Amino acid sequence: MSKTVLIVDDDRAVRDALAQTLELEGLRPVLAGSFIEAKDHISAEFDGAVLSDMRMPGRDGFHLLAHARGVDPELPVILLTGEGDIPMAVKAMGEGAFDFLEKPFNPETMSDLAKRAARARRLTLDNRALRRELSDGGALMKKLIGASPIMARLKEDILDLGQADGHVLIDGETGTGKTLVAHALHAVGARASKKFVLVSCGGVDEDALMKRLFDASEDGRICAVEEARGGTLVLEDIEALSDAAQARLLSVINEQGTPAETRIVAICNLQEQGRTVEDALRPDLFYRLTALRITVPPLRKRGEDILTLFTRLAEQYADEYGCDAPKVSAQEAAQLLQAPWPGNVRQLINVAERAVLQNRRENSSI
Repeated sequence: MSKTVLIVDDDRAVRDALAQTLELEGLRPVLAGSFIEAKDHISAEFDGAVLSDMRMPGRDGFHLLAHARGVDPELPVILLTGEGDIPMAVKAMGEGAFDFLEKPFNPETMSDLAKRAARARRLTLDNRALRRELSDGGALMKKLIGASPIMARLKEDILDLGQADGHVLIDGETGTGKTLVAHALHAVGARASKKFVLVSCGGVDEDALMKRLFDASEDGRICAVEEARGGTLVLEDIEALSDAAQARLLSVINEQGTPAETRIVAICNLQEQGRTVEDALRPDLFYRLTALRITVPPLRKRGEDILTLFTRLAEQYADEYGCDAPKVSAQEAAQLLQAPWPGNVRQLINVAERAVLQNRRENSSI
């Protein structure tokens, strides 16, 4: 959660009182006595919420709200109102204010609202960072951690196939990072600036899936095939497609011609179940989707990468929980390297988090 709250009020005593209340709740107040002072803090990168009095000399809370929304429409602004300002506050809500509080207000209510706004801001910034990351081929390739020969080959395959025009099949065991590979394929290729649309075909009602893939909805939302036109359409759990859906998909592929206008990346999870994607798909669709193929290696075959990954994950969780990362003994390192890892990277993520939490508990009890 973001912890910064910009407090804007022309009354210094009120500013100080609000700041003290928020500090006691673990938030970090930044103080401004006017619109002019406040606007210097407001930017698209500002990592917190704004708490402003409605009535101030010169430019008031309405002006501040308008300025904040002009800089970043998703920046949360909470307005503090007097008894006669409620209609103004309601109008402000219609113009994009996060919420308002009528004076006098309960300090606890104010703190909870500020925390909620700060949390919303953190989510917004995290989502933006993720979108930037998913469009940055270099950043995505760095997420494929490891220097083992098998990972080096995987990265080379992604770079090579990313520049190709054909459809791609990505297979591998559950938890190996196949969706991350799909993102990387798109980001390093010629379609990086185009749409990336991901649809999960597993565990979805047949009618709902057919509409999502091929038919516009009644509320006007376009289908995935149209949404991804010119870009990349990723189909997770391709093996779950029904015969009817496979036929529709094949028709879409045939209509596109060569080279394909939209690249289809099919992700299959059948490898560890004794079946293959060839068993699940009709032959004509199988050959159209598997001209290019990437198999993501299981964690147990990645050697020293396992320790590198564990260390990186443990450091990330230690930072998140505000504690030290656990030190890995020689015996623990051997256990990590020799484990079968049926859940692959996803399982290692859980193990790293548990190790950090256990280390925190042990250190706090000393």
